[in-house]
Amino acid sequence: METVEAAEGSGGPGGLICASFNQDTTSLAVGTKNGYRLFSVTSVDRLDRVHESKNPDVYIVERLFSSSLVVVVSLSMPRRMNVYHFKKGTEICNYSYSNNILAVRLNRQRLIVCLEESIYIHNIKDMKLLKTLLNTPINPTGLCALSINHSHSYLAYPGSSAIGEIIVYDANNLSTVTKILAHDSPLAAITFSSSGTKLSSASERGTVIRVFSVPEGLKLFEFRRGMKRYVSISSLSFSTDAQFLCASSNTETVHIFKLEQHSHSRDEESPTWSAYVGKVFSAASNYLPAQVSDMMNQDRAFATVRLNVFGQKNVCALSTIQKLPRLLVASADGHLYIYNVDPQDGGECVLVKKHRLFGSDEEEEEASESEVTAAPVSQSYAATVAMPTTVPSSSAVTGYSEDGGVKKGEVIPEHEFAASPVCLDDENEFPPINSCRGGSRSGKGRRT
Repeated sequence: METVEAAEGSGGPGGLICASFNQDTTSLAVGTKNGYRLFSVTSVDRLDRVHESKNPDVYIVERLFSSSLVVVVSLSMPRRMNVYHFKKGTEICNYSYSNNILAVRLNRQRLIVCLEESIYIHNIKDMKLLKTLLNTPINPTGLCALSINHSHSYLAYPGSSAIGEIIVYDANNLSTVTKILAHDSPLAAITFSSSGTKLSSASERGTVIRVFSVPEGLKLFEFRRGMKRYVSISSLSFSTDAQFLCASSNTETVHIFKLEQHSHSRDEESPTWSAYVGKVFSAASNYLPAQVSDMMNQDRAFATVRLNVFGQKNVCALSTIQKLPRLLVASADGHLYIYNVDPQDGGECVLVKKHRLFGSDEEEEEASESEVTAAPVSQSYAATVAMPTTVPSSSAVTGYSEDGGVKKGEVIPEHEFAASPVCLDDENEFPPINSCRGGSRSGKGRRT
């Protein structure tokens, strides 16, 4: 998923350096000056800590779904990637690369490592290096996205450092699928839908967000985030059903867009003032310059959130928690904000919970109790929906995963030289990962 990084080296308030949601938004990983933490995000009222490590200055931490596999990169060794089975404290393997690691992406088939001018594709079952994409366009932020769908394991990355071109690459078959000219200015954010059939992008200007079909590369939707100022889009995220798309930036507003095709026949059957105005604008756009016409045909946000912090980097995600749609915002200010989303009427989303992401257990518990936000009186769905009951803590479930099952992952080596495979918590859902034989490996391996 998307990752937010705080200021260079120093970290955000309290030492927060990075934050990222896992592939299905059931877990949140945060890196700090003092180590990293993994949280289960399956309840509104509670943020259960699944695991904590004291590895200092972690600026990349990515978890594979709800398994025990986690990838970590620290500021002290920015060219080295460590892969751990955190439940047993076992290092599966580590890889070293020729330059600093800027991003890591995971799905059940592939592990992607992005450097400034190259991308490495590993087989996640045994961590073997399958492909090295050399001399890619300069990518100083490590911008890339990986589809989580096993049938559409697509990788997207910038095809140019001057314009917003996207290269879609098949990480399973190791071949280029298509190139999409998405924006006139360089890319700032890209993300896939969970099915891998939609790809969203935003440019450095941050005013327009587009959605394309994959693998065809056809433009499906175009949304306007704003007109008054350019902003830096920090994250994009689809809902699981790909009906909604959220976008966060360095401003105080998070936008949620609804992906729906407008039906002309429906407008004719139930004529309204807004439909009439829409027809007038549509007709007028045929006689206006292309830029003005495009602007008039772009949809606006379906729902919005006003954050209490301004200028802080953050990462957003749409999720269904306890059967209700929620917007999650992990901010560099060291908090996770949870909002209710009205899927019918949209509008302003309501903050229902604020969780602290670091600090001692006592401080977190005290902060959690004092930061419960009651929904204000309103007629909207998001404000009047009842607070659900708290589900059992995932930390109390055997196996550190939402599905549990320590017996399913009982074949675990004591170190990376073990001959037996490293099994994750659920062998049926997550394929076994063979340990790296012969110790550490170098990312300079096979170059093709």
